[in-house]
Formats: sequence, structure tokens, C-alpha cells
Amino acid sequence: MPAEILIVDADPAQRRLLAAAANRLGHEVELLADGRSALERLAAPDGGRFDLMILDLVLPELDGLGVLERLPRTGRSLPVIVQARESRIDQAAAAIRAGATDFLLKPAAPERIEVSIQNALRLRALETELRRARHSADGTLDFDDIVAASPAMDRVIQLGRRAARSPLPILIEGERGVGKARIARAIHGSGDRKTKPFVAVACATLAQPLADSVLFGLETGTATRHPGKLQKAQGGTLFLDEIGELPLDVQARLVTVLQEGEIEPVGARRPVKVDIRLIAATERDLIALVKEGRFREDLYYRLNVFPIRVPPLRDRHDDIPELIRQFAARFAAEEGKRSLRGVSPEALEQLMAHGWPGNVRQLENAIFRAVALSDGPMLTPAEFPQIALQDPGEANPGTPMPLAPEGEPAPPAAPAVPRPQQPGVLQAVDAGGDIRPLVEIEAEMIRLALDRYRGRMATVARKLGIGRSTLYRKLKELGIAEGGEETTVRKIAAE
Repeated sequence: MPAEILIVDADPAQRRLLAAAANRLGHEVELLADGRSALERLAAPDGGRFDLMILDLVLPELDGLGVLERLPRTGRSLPVIVQARESRIDQAAAAIRAGATDFLLKPAAPERIEVSIQNALRLRALETELRRARHSADGTLDFDDIVAASPAMDRVIQLGRRAARSPLPILIEGERGVGKARIARAIHGSGDRKTKPFVAVACATLAQPLADSVLFGLETGTATRHPGKLQKAQGGTLFLDEIGELPLDVQARLVTVLQEGEIEPVGARRPVKVDIRLIAATERDLIALVKEGRFREDLYYRLNVFPIRVPPLRDRHDDIPELIRQFAARFAAEEGKRSLRGVSPEALEQLMAHGWPGNVRQLENAIFRAVALSDGPMLTPAEFPQIALQDPGEANPGTPMPLAPEGEPAPPAAPAVPRPQQPGVLQAVDAGGDIRPLVEIEAEMIRLALDRYRGRMATVARKLGIGRSTLYRKLKELGIAEGGEETTVRKIAAE
């Protein structure tokens, strides 16, 4: 899975060597020549994009140890691989004590550089996932813990941050498995109630006779009292998952809570004041339920003051590689698969092409099964047989045609009818019904990416899942770049 690596070295030849090793692994790089520039780059608004820094210890103006000491001031946290000559091995040891992840003795072999990069990125993914799991468990999950590489998900994060600053009820909509509960926890963990309880209720599991007492509490006498979920959430957040499943009489009582700020436990003589933040989630169309008389209209409009719709995974493809990296790192640690380094390009392509009707939850389960079954250093398509089975468009092309019943001639093959070309869709079959050569499809894909991202090479390479040097080579091989554009490619490649 492509990562972004910041390489800081005063020696141009060493920068090229490190960049080549990173590019061979499919990663993108940015090259700098001194430590002060590295700190300024990391402190920039987009400085959080980097997954790893490779840092030489001998630099002009500010050396590598100085960069490590000042790194916390940038507000960035990322693994750092330091480089040192054998004569300065004491500096490498000091860098490790200062927080570096690994060190390379110069000149390092390309294979050693690649192993160090892979180990550092795997460690970062594991630390990130463990931090998210810890925050989720202790109620401090916030929006920095939510994967949002896609524009659609970035919009959700923006709305969620605004919602966290508001006392209004929030309605989170989206398909099953998109992560509505995580968004609810992030809203709670980002607001002024984050130190108070977060109480979640699965409304679909509430049997009607018990729904009242579970939510509002039960009093059977002065000495016996069973507080409900609303009372347990006092001062904090009550999260009602699948609120469309609540019985109508319970919905009516919930309206009273939102209007009056008080509840009346079953059997109580007087109401009890409550102070809660209500977040509701649903995969149902609540307006349709209102029209059917299965959801109260007044409750809908009280909840719909601040709606947030979480997009399905098929509409946020840019999030998939990071989600895969997180899940693979976590499950590899849990299953003791220390040799597992990641996902092969072929498997990543297969996972990116899948429709994921079960959304993030389905992706998480698929990665778990693959890690549990794997016995090699990379997850390959062989570890995802269920994905191939679920994709009818990816059926085995070698499957023979069914035989005709005995005594009957086989039906003639249907003539190939090419589908009309749509913008942004690559044609796999030519007008004669034959599969087009792969080189043509690859060239068309690169032209499409160049056009869509307006020639921004770093973005094009990242979206195609290849390194920039690989992109420049393919441009030359396929004869795509011509004239001034080719000159630009040669110039950048020479750098």
C-alpha cells in the first residue's frame, strides 16, 4: 500500500538511492537537503501526510539529532529511520534513544533499505491501530482516529467537528457497517462532554415490554431503584443505534425528554432531571417510516436538526488502502503473524475493485480471515477467495460453456456486442469481441488519470498506486508524453 516518505539527506546521490528503494516498494517520496527544511515541511498544514522520515544524522545548519529533538514541536508523530557512517555509530545510538525507529549504516544495500522501510511502516500502522483501539475502549476516540482520505469522508469529519461543538441532537445516517458508531464516539470524544459517560443502546434488540425500563429506569419502591440508560448517561452522551426500531410509545417519551429535559422512570412518583447529549443513528429512511406511521414526525424533526450522512465504502475508495493497512497490522499482531508485511499489489487491486456491500465491517472481517489463513509475508488474492466468489464480474474466465442436453445441438454463441464507451470507463473488449491488449488498457488508464488530475504527477502516481519514477518510465515506454511534456518528464527523472 503506497505511503509517503520524507527523505532528508545532504548528498544528492544518497537521496536518489533512498528514493529508488522507496519507489520500488510503490511509495512516494519528497526529497530535502537539510534539517531545518525538514522541520518546516513537517510543520506545514499538510505535513501530516508523511508516514515515515529517513533522516541523515550529518546535515547542514541543523543535524539529525537536532531534528529529532525538535520534532515534537511540529505536532507530528511519525517513525524515523536515521543514517550514519560506521565511524559515527555512537550518534546512531543517541538517535535511537531520542526516538528513532531504526538506523542504517551508510552506504546501505538497497535490500536493507527496503526491509527497514517495510518494518517502520508496519510498526506505524500497528501503533496507529492500537491507539485507535485504546481510544475507543476508554471513550477518548476523536476525529484524528477516523480514516478520512477520501473527499466524501472528509466532509463527514468536518460536519462531525462542528457537531461536537454544538449541544443539538445529531442524526447519523448511512448503510449498515459504514462506521456510524465510530462517528458517534468521535463526536463525543471531541466535545466538552468527553470526560462523561458514553452510553450506547442497540434499539433493535429492545423488546417492547422492556424498552421503557431499559431506557428510562424502574422504581419498585423507595429502597429499590434500577437506573435506565438515560440516567447512566447523565452529563454525557446517549447513543441510540437504529433508532427507527424503537416502539412508538417509547418514541413519544423520548420527545418529552428532548423537550423537557426530564424522564419519569417506570413506577416513579415524580420526574427526574437529566442532562444528556443525544446522538441517534439509522440505516432506515426515517421519512418513509414517518409516512408509514411507524416513526413519530415530531421526533424526526427534533433529531434531524444536525444530520450527518456517512457514505458507503464504495463511494470512498481512497480510504480503502489505509483501512486495509490498519486492519492487517492489528490482526497480524493479535494472531502472532510477525512475518506478515502487508498486502500484495494484486490483492490490493482485487480489494479496491470489490463493491463492499457490507462496507467497512465486511472489509474488516475479510482482512481478519485473510490474516488468520495466511502463512507468507504478504496477503495475496489466494487469501481472499470469498471476494472473488462475490464478484460475478470477476468470474473465472476459463469456465467452459454449459453442455447442451443430449441429442440437441449446442446453441450458437451470442455475437459480441461492445458496450458503448462511457466517460471514465475503460473498454476491455474491442469492437470484434476480443480482449484488448493490456498495454492499450494501461496507456488509456494513464491518460485518463493525467486528464482527471490535470497532469499533477505526484497525484497521478498515488492514485494509480505506483511510484513516480515508475510513472515516468511508463510514460516513456507507452509514448504518452510528447514534446514539452516529455522534456518535463526527462528533467524530473534526472533529478
